[in-house]
Amino acid sequence: MQQTIKEASGNTGGGEILVLSGAQLLQNTDAGVWLNEGKIIVHDGGFISGGAATAGGITTILSGGIAEEITAGNAGSIGTVIFSSGAILKGTTVARSGGTISGGTATSGAQIKVLSGGVLTDADAAAFGNIVVSKGGRGQDIIISSGGGLGVAGIASDTTVNNGGVIEINSGGVSNNNHVNNGGKIYADSGSILGLTSISSGGSAIVASGATISDVVTIQDGGTATIWNNTSGTIDLSGDTNHGLTISGLESGGTVSTVISGWSGSKPGNSDSIDLPGVSADGASYAYPSDDQVVVTLANGNTITLNIPGVKNTGFVLSDDHHGGASAEVCFLSGSMIRTSEGDVAVEDIQIGDEVIAFDWRNDEDVVRQVVWVGKARATVRPDLPDDEAGWPVRILKDAIADGVPYKDMLITAEHCLFFRDRFVPVRMLVNGVSIFYDKSITSYDYYHVETEQHSVITADGMLTESYLDTGNRSSFRQEGKIATLRGAVKNWADHAGAPLGVERSFVEPLFRALQWRENSVVGTKISTTKIETTTDPDLHLITQTGAVIRPMRKTAHHYSFMLPPNTESVRIVSRSSRPSDVIGPFVDDRRYMGVAVADVQLQCAKQQFDITSHLQDEKPSGWHDTDWTDCAWTNGNAELPLGDHLTHGKMGILSMTIRAAGPYLLNTKPNSDMKKHSA
Repeated sequence: MQQTIKEASGNTGGGEILVLSGAQLLQNTDAGVWLNEGKIIVHDGGFISGGAATAGGITTILSGGIAEEITAGNAGSIGTVIFSSGAILKGTTVARSGGTISGGTATSGAQIKVLSGGVLTDADAAAFGNIVVSKGGRGQDIIISSGGGLGVAGIASDTTVNNGGVIEINSGGVSNNNHVNNGGKIYADSGSILGLTSISSGGSAIVASGATISDVVTIQDGGTATIWNNTSGTIDLSGDTNHGLTISGLESGGTVSTVISGWSGSKPGNSDSIDLPGVSADGASYAYPSDDQVVVTLANGNTITLNIPGVKNTGFVLSDDHHGGASAEVCFLSGSMIRTSEGDVAVEDIQIGDEVIAFDWRNDEDVVRQVVWVGKARATVRPDLPDDEAGWPVRILKDAIADGVPYKDMLITAEHCLFFRDRFVPVRMLVNGVSIFYDKSITSYDYYHVETEQHSVITADGMLTESYLDTGNRSSFRQEGKIATLRGAVKNWADHAGAPLGVERSFVEPLFRALQWRENSVVGTKISTTKIETTTDPDLHLITQTGAVIRPMRKTAHHYSFMLPPNTESVRIVSRSSRPSDVIGPFVDDRRYMGVAVADVQLQCAKQQFDITSHLQDEKPSGWHDTDWTDCAWTNGNAELPLGDHLTHGKMGILSMTIRAAGPYLLNTKPNSDMKKHSA
């Protein structure tokens, strides 16, 4: 029996219903059309709303057909909903116990929900659509693209996260065989399980404390993952210069239960690395209980144990990164000419015991200082990071500072300081892109440290600059020369610098502008072909703990309001973000990613209003910057905001917030690297 329906509701069994172009199959005030055993086929231009496929019934939505609020299965009764490519979903499509949904793309606020006993296969979410796999539900072959979200409290397998897509694995949820592509993100909450996963360059995974890795997570070079010391499983670092892994929770020592495989490289500075936030490398010592284990004893006596196959053969050494406040490396590239008592000598030829000419700026005279240490390392550029963090060498053109200064092109690392007006200034703060620029033709290079008896102002290529100050990174370098020197106490800029560090904008910007004015006097200046585009639109939206993307329902100049679904316990405030050093100028020594400045936040539900203030507390959730303000805090572009249990028992809510400041933002910037290791 075949029927062509214009409008219908009720209960049908057997046969086939065709919903043709212009026809509507509508739900009634009860449960809509219940399809028992038969078939419903919705053609291009047809519309079905409500009802359920049960008792073996099959509902098929062809390309161009529209389905709204339909259900597959019920209480174990088998039913199937099939979406062909190009079918249109509206509202919420639900797979209940016994139901299977195949295909479908959730966009524009549409949602696919898989309840206990339900199954979803071959589905997509993008452009503000989301998929929720509840406890007891299963999802397979799901693709999440830009603006889409997947929340997993049941089991998901064979998922792909593309640029702008987000997966959140909730407590009790399991996600296996995940592929995180460039720009994709996966969050594993406490109590969740992350299975086999591959993270491509530009992709990221954040595994919370209390979450578990049950298989191998492979980080491709350029991908990132943040885990805790109790995560278990295996992390495989692909390539020989992989810097993508961060392990948290080791500030007081501990054992990392995760096996770190693929540990390789040729030497410090040209090898894999692992970031350990809150851990100081100063005074660390190392022991190898087995070929596959290293125990690091910190200066405070705490120990860290890591399980790394083959580590005894490859070696392991800590070096400070910017998380603990240590300065970045200060280095000359090969060919830099150092002024000595015997004339200018190439830095690679400087030996321990040589005498260099230092400038005593306090007495305005030259003095002789002996070289006590020379170190060499190899750098490989990481182009996925911002220019000042990627490791590109800085080229200072001949005559860029003054006539004859430098007397030839000078190549140094970004953190190396030049000497101006009795202060040291990092060269990264003077990069103008024309006469002082990052030389991107050089992707790997040798670089050198020259240490004198005390931190000194020395001359390289005719330019006043600094000698090496050991702030704890000496172990990253191989000593040059035949005479060994004992490592002395670690020094710091406040007590041991040869001149004060000048990074205040009021001091650096006039220098920057003066060097800009010299550009036309410098031969060989680089012509910038990059047009910097900015916007003041923060693209502000929320992502719930289930991965749902929430766009503002209302916004004015400074006030945003969002409608939140029931059971929302926390949201992430997501926006564009840029660094002040990029949008204002490198003469601003603030390289934090700044999203929006959030002041007061209120949650309204069930005729009640609650003030949300966790972002204003001393101990802030992840993604918030500490500021001097007490009534406002900046996000880093992706900040967590806990909401408590106000939206339980089916209550919806409206979240309103005041945005004190936003932007400007660079367009087409590189990914936020706040969680990555900084290196010079």
